[in-house]
Amino acid sequence: MTGPLSLSPHASIHAKLFGEGQQPIVFIDQALADPQTVVKIAAHHDYCPIGPFYPGVRAAVSEHIAMPLVQPLLPFLEQIFGLARPPRFLECFLSLLTAQAADLTPIQRFPHFDGTEDFRLAALLYLDSAEATGTAFFRQRATGFETVDAARFDEYRACLEQDVARHGMPNAGYIGGDSALFERIYTVTGRFNRMVIYRGNVLHCADIPEGFVPDNDARSGRLTLNLFLA
Repeated sequence: MTGPLSLSPHASIHAKLFGEGQQPIVFIDQALADPQTVVKIAAHHDYCPIGPFYPGVRAAVSEHIAMPLVQPLLPFLEQIFGLARPPRFLECFLSLLTAQAADLTPIQRFPHFDGTEDFRLAALLYLDSAEATGTAFFRQRATGFETVDAARFDEYRACLEQDVARHGMPNAGYIGGDSALFERIYTVTGRFNRMVIYRGNVLHCADIPEGFVPDNDARSGRLTLNLFLA
């Protein structure tokens, strides 16, 4: 399969482990042969808010268009993440961060996880030429959890509620470094045309520097492609 989102034959691929849980993360640099064309195409999409978690707008991308980006990697991902079978398409979006820090809802001020399944993967492709942002990963201080699966969910939520009652809600704004509730354990630099793949149940969030000004234009704003596999 070929198309604007096909994985480049010149992509550089390597994996690392991070955190006390030694979670795998896969880096694919120079992921696309022509990322500028993808950005130009993205600028012509219609975006809208989708769900309560992402602080911006999104445009859905079909399986047919998205999967060439990861299809050659599926056997490698199956091995690296210890999956029982190659991962399959779940959903995909072009995402444009547009919310001002002061306008973030309470749920957007905490690290999040995409699902509790160990086999769910998130593939994140950075398409922001400014390279001013990235992705940060966290550990919940009260529990030591770096991942949240079904067995941990109730304890994670209960401790989060207790911590909020004790320390109060975080101030409106994008998550910075360590806080009373969470410790930052790893950060990925959002290099243009870099893709990272990690388990969706690790605690993470966009790494947005203080003073960041959202841009509603996909050609110059914080544009990413978020592809979910399961």
